[in-house]
Amino acid sequence: MRQTPEPGETTSVSSPTRSLTIADVLRLPVLVAGLPEVVSGERRLARQVRWVHVTELLDPASFLEGGELILTTGMPHPEDPTLLRAYVDQLADIGAAGLVIELGRRYQRVPADLVRACRDRDLPLIVLHREVRFIDVTQTVHALILDAQGELLRRAQRIQDVFRDLTLHGAEPGEIVEAAAELTGCPIVLENLIHHAVHCAPAGRPAGQVLTSWPRRSHGTPTPDRTAQSGPEEWLVTPLEHGGSRWGRLVLLPDEHDRPISPEHVMVLDHAATALTLARLAGHARWERDAHETALRSLIEGRHRTATEARTRAESLGLPVAGHRFVALLIRAGSRTAQDGFGDALAARLAAGGARALVGGLRPGVTGVLIAVARAGAWEPVAERIGRVAREELGADAVVAVGPGVADLGQVVRSFAEAEQVLEAIRPGASDRPFHVTSDIGLPQLLYALRDDVRIQQYVDRRLGRLIDHDERHGGDLIATLHHYLAEAGNKSAAAKRSGLSRQAFYHRLRMIERLLGHDLESGPQRTELHVAVMALEAMTGRSPEVLDG
Repeated sequence: MRQTPEPGETTSVSSPTRSLTIADVLRLPVLVAGLPEVVSGERRLARQVRWVHVTELLDPASFLEGGELILTTGMPHPEDPTLLRAYVDQLADIGAAGLVIELGRRYQRVPADLVRACRDRDLPLIVLHREVRFIDVTQTVHALILDAQGELLRRAQRIQDVFRDLTLHGAEPGEIVEAAAELTGCPIVLENLIHHAVHCAPAGRPAGQVLTSWPRRSHGTPTPDRTAQSGPEEWLVTPLEHGGSRWGRLVLLPDEHDRPISPEHVMVLDHAATALTLARLAGHARWERDAHETALRSLIEGRHRTATEARTRAESLGLPVAGHRFVALLIRAGSRTAQDGFGDALAARLAAGGARALVGGLRPGVTGVLIAVARAGAWEPVAERIGRVAREELGADAVVAVGPGVADLGQVVRSFAEAEQVLEAIRPGASDRPFHVTSDIGLPQLLYALRDDVRIQQYVDRRLGRLIDHDERHGGDLIATLHHYLAEAGNKSAAAKRSGLSRQAFYHRLRMIERLLGHDLESGPQRTELHVAVMALEAMTGRSPEVLDG
């Protein structure tokens, strides 16, 4: 394959964002004049050139460190194919960038055994068909390398300043990851130890594309001991550690144009890793809860651009999608004031029990949960467990509301909407059930949900206003009397016994109620209207009419 750049064509090697590569060197006029031809290692032209050596020695590996581009005329090369292969093996083993041979002095054409040996080791072999001055090549390339190193030092200072400022200003992990992606122009993902993508900065790509099949791809990428490329996709991976204990990792995905990973990329990930560790130690970064909250809000608000993006984001956080149903739950905190850490505690308890869920705070006092189950009825034990944890952590008056199961992530918004309706309808402390569903919403619960509606308040005032005023002026108990009567479906004897009054005293109060309201308490429709008003009053005040006079 002939690599013949046009005369005068130069490469943008002054770019501070990448190192000098073999492809860059081949585009330099000083080498273009030699009519370079790549005969081996065509896929390795993106290798970094750390230095250039001119040598005719047969054992150059003794003074090489790796990354060097070797220039030779081939004068001392042996004829023996075994010795030629040993020479190539030395260069490949030490990590030489490539081998450049100038034709004319020793060879008129490059030996087939040498080409075969280079191809077997995937070592770039470049043949120069015209003579060039090697000293011009070394001076030109070394000047560019030194310039790039100087610029890299300046860039390193700027990178350090960026992450130092983020740390000093208490940046959240998402901000740190976004900064790393902006500096490198590549997608960056922050993972926890179980390969969940806690934060993703896609660097202009669709997030769904970056996170496609994330758990599988991530599990197939080993974590190196320090920042290095790893796995079949050659991700740049940085382990996140503190005190000898690993708590996650930072992953950079190469850009779509196959530009090589540079020392600057390594620097950015190393500084980002330090900033993330400091943020974690500072204690203000909530890590996985933040990621789960963002994912839940995106599902509830329909912010995903495509169904694929929603699926890949959920899967990257450990929520299985294929073959699963989804159930939304909302937890309203009870009377306990200490609610910090509830999401973490709940998530830990669910994970310990094998439940697959997203957990996050949606607004003050309300936590959202989205569980994935393989079978339609499998959500109930999980909901019971959530109810127990909520009561333990948030108080006995905590409320857990459950939406209907749905078969698609796109329908999750409906499940959360119905769970919200249940949550609004259940009065704290009104039930000892671990969770509530839509079928639990009867008339009292509906009135509780509508207690702030002006029309309900006006209805109560029209039906019971006179009784309320009378009780307030005289310290009476007519509202409680009416409540007992209606609760016993008009059975006066049972109502009198329930109220603790004599039948005569109870009957007297009923006649007073009829006179004040202008209603016939023997009328079924009128009793129904009054019963609704009494239940609405209870919903509005939060107290049973039996104790309103207390």
